[in-house]
Amino acid sequence: MNHKTLLTNKIRDKNAVIGIYGLGYVGLPLALRFAEAGFKVIGFDIDSGKVEQLNSGSSYIERIGPDQIKPALQRGFRATTNFSETKSADCLIICVPTPLGKHRDPDLSFVIGTIDAIVPFARKGQVICLESTTYPGTTDDELTPRLEKVSLEVGNNIFAVYSPEREDPGNLKFSTQTIPKVCGGVTEDCLEVGVALYEQVIDQVVSVSSARAAEMTKLLENIYRAVNIGLVNELKVVADKMDIDIYEVIDAASTKPFGFVPFYPGPGLGGHCIPIDPFYLTWKARSMGIDTAFIELAGTINSQMPKYVLEKVVLALNDAGVAINGSKILILGLSYKKDVDDSRESPAIYIYDQLVRLGADVSYSDPHIPSFPEKRDYNYPSELTSYTRYANSYS
Repeated sequence: MNHKTLLTNKIRDKNAVIGIYGLGYVGLPLALRFAEAGFKVIGFDIDSGKVEQLNSGSSYIERIGPDQIKPALQRGFRATTNFSETKSADCLIICVPTPLGKHRDPDLSFVIGTIDAIVPFARKGQVICLESTTYPGTTDDELTPRLEKVSLEVGNNIFAVYSPEREDPGNLKFSTQTIPKVCGGVTEDCLEVGVALYEQVIDQVVSVSSARAAEMTKLLENIYRAVNIGLVNELKVVADKMDIDIYEVIDAASTKPFGFVPFYPGPGLGGHCIPIDPFYLTWKARSMGIDTAFIELAGTINSQMPKYVLEKVVLALNDAGVAINGSKILILGLSYKKDVDDSRESPAIYIYDQLVRLGADVSYSDPHIPSFPEKRDYNYPSELTSYTRYANSYS
């Protein structure tokens, strides 16, 4: 019996051990879903604090409580920082961040670092699935060659798959199980193994012809949103100058039963996907001599929205005859969207910082973010909490 048949049988019998690499907003829900479905799951993370919390039955993600962690532990889930345990797993799923560098170039250091940590312990009869958002070609060009360097034959005795994550924190309508899963393999046999794996925990698995097609699918989903948000943000600015309520216009346009999908303006883009993912494609396109002006224009418009909000604040205070220096300002919400504890790329952080720089007496209120989050580009004290002020002392 060949490696593909042995592995798919093991998966379908739920005797396969699942390894999840990266226990954040994507990896942890997926690990819990596999545990819920009856699989033994090993969660890998370089953060020992997260590992200790999980193994003790507690959680660091607001929407995932101890009532979800403890049953998973009872079913055999455990977390570790020891990557040598990779050899004990049959299915290896990588869910690590893919941020941007300072010049909007892809930062694959987390992905490459994880692959390099896995490869020394990889063995025949495993499947490696990459879920991190990235540019088309990453699975073929970064994962496959590293496996082949240690004498593993992708599509023969080890299998490589790309299946983009589609988590939407705060969405009560869809869960890890009910969100359809796109899956593409390096070879047909890789795809067959990947589909067999995800079919055990996801209601609908959508096959595509290659890993590259799956990688491009994820980018299209988020670029579609980024471009349309950029459009409505631009229309918001225009409508404001014309003294038109853009929300009234959107509601009216939404009555059309075809050809229109509503998008809404905001203070800018946040989160781990939409502000970042489009630039993975623009970077790749530039390397091929292709100009993606449309995507980059949307990025420019969206990145200007926090400054537009600041301008509106200054003008509003000016109309009231009040200087921004010394004004008391309350920011309602610090997360990147409502009802989540995730502040990654949140425009509210930038707006908060800029108001402090202008001398305002700023406070924020966000029940989901009780303490101001640590940020690489901002230096605020740890005692800064929701409902407290930080006045005239920027450092």
